Amino acid sequence: MERICVESFDNRDEINMGRTVEFSWVFRVAGAAGQTLLTAFCIATLTHHAAAQPPQDASQNWHQWRGPFSNGSAAPEATPPVQLDPSAPGNWSLQLPGEGASTPIVWQNQVFTLSAERTDRPAETPVQPHPDAKTQPPNMYYRFIVTSADRQTGKINWQQTAIEQVPHEGKHTTHTYAAASPTTDGKRLYVSFGSRGLFCYSLSGQLIWQKDPGDMRTRFGWGEAVTPALAGDLLIVNWDAEEGSFIMALKSDTGEEVWRQERPAEKTSWNTPLITESEGRTIAVVNGSDKAKAYSVADGKVLWECGGQTTNAIPSPLRFEELAICMSGYRSAASFAIPLNSSGDITGTDRIRWSFPEGTPYVPSPTLSANRLYFTGNTGDILTVLDAASGKPLLQKKRLSGVGNCYASPLAAGGHIYITGREGTTVVLQDQPPFEVVASSHLDGNFDASPVAVGKQLFLRSWNTLYSFSR
Repeated sequence: MERICVESFDNRDEINMGRTVEFSWVFRVAGAAGQTLLTAFCIATLTHHAAAQPPQDASQNWHQWRGPFSNGSAAPEATPPVQLDPSAPGNWSLQLPGEGASTPIVWQNQVFTLSAERTDRPAETPVQPHPDAKTQPPNMYYRFIVTSADRQTGKINWQQTAIEQVPHEGKHTTHTYAAASPTTDGKRLYVSFGSRGLFCYSLSGQLIWQKDPGDMRTRFGWGEAVTPALAGDLLIVNWDAEEGSFIMALKSDTGEEVWRQERPAEKTSWNTPLITESEGRTIAVVNGSDKAKAYSVADGKVLWECGGQTTNAIPSPLRFEELAICMSGYRSAASFAIPLNSSGDITGTDRIRWSFPEGTPYVPSPTLSANRLYFTGNTGDILTVLDAASGKPLLQKKRLSGVGNCYASPLAAGGHIYITGREGTTVVLQDQPPFEVVASSHLDGNFDASPVAVGKQLFLRSWNTLYSFSR
């Protein structure tokens, strides 16, 4: 049982975070702008979770890269600012070591970030690139760093070097060696530096366990992003590479491997599993260039699969009602709404609820707010909004002026949608038709991490700097 407060500025809005709720009572109050504001204090029975068995108080935090509901939406109570001025009172910034593209996570008063810092120490034995690679290994040692910052002040609580190692591959010029996001269950912090290892820390920074999954060979040596996903007491790790792809479950307290399922038809994908529940079972939905697949978290068995994605299926799946929505957008476009209770191979069948073959993202993931599905096309600034129930467009081909190229996924929070471009422009839109832009701000730097909202704060992370903006 959970007590939540939900606000809707439009009585057509559905209270839908992939959950089913029962309301105890409802009342209406007049909004400041003359709108009707529906506020519901409810006792909610969570029969369908966006994330299976989320940590206690997850909705008051941002415990994983896609947020408390695994879909890019902040908690209903979040009311971050729309004007982003680093010099305004109460705002802060923190210079981070090295570089990183990973999205920060927030638990209580800590903000966790990952970075990779190049040292001046050369490799003892030069690393040679794979013949298929289009990048060169750096042949220098890097420090792979975990930072905990105070949420209110930006001061460093603790900082640990997980490992110091020479990367075995190069990386794309738009990529970093710290692209995966951490996750937490409120007890421990789980960190992935991919081929450099998986690490588990206490929330005060003590190393609990580490695991070396081996070296991953990525497409053209473009680099890695292996973000783990929590499923109760298990940590699900998707390891898609040019050879030897697999998905595995680890015990979250020890790092011990519980099961492993090979994915021989999959190549490098960079996507994060969606952990959810359907008909009493916990499943991991994983995107893939060959097929999107659902695995039983209990034993790794494949429950269903659906082909049709593009190469480089980077966007992570999300849940709407009883559907998993999977999309990709490299050199073409694909999106499918797949019933979670499917079985077997449903490629090209009428089991697929809907598909939409235009304007889908290459790098960013889609975001769900109520029944509205937001995404930008390829790596650009053209916004599409779909009705998640039907796949029909609510908005198409809206150019977001000033955003430019975009790797960050949209954020839904406080009645607004936040979209951050790679060159530092964040555009804020209404989270309802006609989806008008209400604010635009610019910061210097490279921004690939997705925006994060908790309470009255908005967090942005460039390759080198963590920012906090407060209402």
